[in-house]
Amino acid sequence: MISPRAIAATSRARLRDAVYAGPVRRLVGNTNVKPSLAASARLRTIHGNSAQRAQQVAQSPHLTSPQLSQTDSQVVVHWGDGRSSTFDNQFLFDHCRCPSCFHPKTLQRLKTLGPVNPDMRINSIELKNDALHITWGTTPAHQSTFPLGFLQQASYDPPLLNRDQLLDRTPLKLWGSSIAENPPTVTYDSVMPEKTGADAEKGVMKWLEKVHDYGFCFVTGVPTSATATEELIRRMAFIRETHYGGFWAFTADMSKGDLAYSNEGLPAHTDTPYFTDPAGLQIFHCLSHPCPPGTGGETLLVDAFYVADQVAKRDPAAYETLSRLAVPFHASGNEGTMLRPPVSQPILRHDHVGRLQQARWNNEDRCVLGEGWTPTEIRQWYAAARLFDDICTSKEAEYWVKLTPGTVVVIDNWRVMHGRAAFTGQRTMCGAYVGADDWRSRRRALLRQFSSTGSADWNSGW
Repeated sequence: MISPRAIAATSRARLRDAVYAGPVRRLVGNTNVKPSLAASARLRTIHGNSAQRAQQVAQSPHLTSPQLSQTDSQVVVHWGDGRSSTFDNQFLFDHCRCPSCFHPKTLQRLKTLGPVNPDMRINSIELKNDALHITWGTTPAHQSTFPLGFLQQASYDPPLLNRDQLLDRTPLKLWGSSIAENPPTVTYDSVMPEKTGADAEKGVMKWLEKVHDYGFCFVTGVPTSATATEELIRRMAFIRETHYGGFWAFTADMSKGDLAYSNEGLPAHTDTPYFTDPAGLQIFHCLSHPCPPGTGGETLLVDAFYVADQVAKRDPAAYETLSRLAVPFHASGNEGTMLRPPVSQPILRHDHVGRLQQARWNNEDRCVLGEGWTPTEIRQWYAAARLFDDICTSKEAEYWVKLTPGTVVVIDNWRVMHGRAAFTGQRTMCGAYVGADDWRSRRRALLRQFSSTGSADWNSGW
């Protein structure tokens, strides 16, 4: 039996291979390039160019006389530019998207894995009209057609392009305190159909694009009522119910067992790290805070991905530590509630190819550390966490803004941390959470709706 510590050591080695490039690897996801310490300096350039190349190939592949070769079990497409892609027969048969294999309306697979086997044989194969046409040696004979743009995008042996464009992962824009000069903003009228008509859907798309790019966005000109705020939030996606309720309005009355319901200052943090699936968006609207007599209450925003990028540049080993050691969180302040995810996650969480996807940073909700850690790892984590906190609280990272009635802020809770200054006086806030999958689905659907390129059959299911 393999010991848990041996498994952990193997996992650490794999992660170490992926993370030492810093957040570029996380944010760019260029699976063709082995990470290097110098990569983080090329963040925006590499990511942008990669996405542009993917879009060009998917829409109008620049191919010069592609040719085919094959074995009994594989098809090789020679692209005519010195590159080639090898596809297993099983892979091609499994990815057939004819109407009998892929439902044209629901965009779901209809074929099970039963007919897909290592003995798949091809009766005939040809390149015609920028597509690969295959007649399979099945009974009855089955025919498949694959656009060449799809095959370049799907190429795995070797990978030719990343899949960011088809997954709508456009370049992220990291920011520090200078974002105050031109923060991402949309108007209320631009996203509400009763104000803008049919163009309101395009307005929501642009709104969610800003949230995706920057991790937050202001909405100005919002009526100062809870009803109007809730209607605005529902233009993005469904409101998520939690132990705080759905849509909420609150003052500093400690009606809930959380410091958010006090008038104390709060350091930069992400919300609900104690959920297996933390809230995706956090939305705030300050309905009232007369000043004077009230004072303080400024909102703090910090881009955790910017902080992570700085950590990687200063101390790659610290970045690796924050990406590897799992930290538990809890919520136990409300009667009848004891939240703690069964599987803890590290402060910096990455996807299957090493792209940074989520930051969980909430010192107030942190549990007891150290389960499964060595004494050395305890020291390493505290050193790495102090570096993260030092950068997080630096003037270069902090963006302070006074929220006023009529301005709503939407925050990507998986990326941007928020906090506030202590305050006096009567302050009324309202807002809600939105699930990460829900707002991202809405954004992708709108991007697809207003895109004139490609077929849904081939652009879906990535």
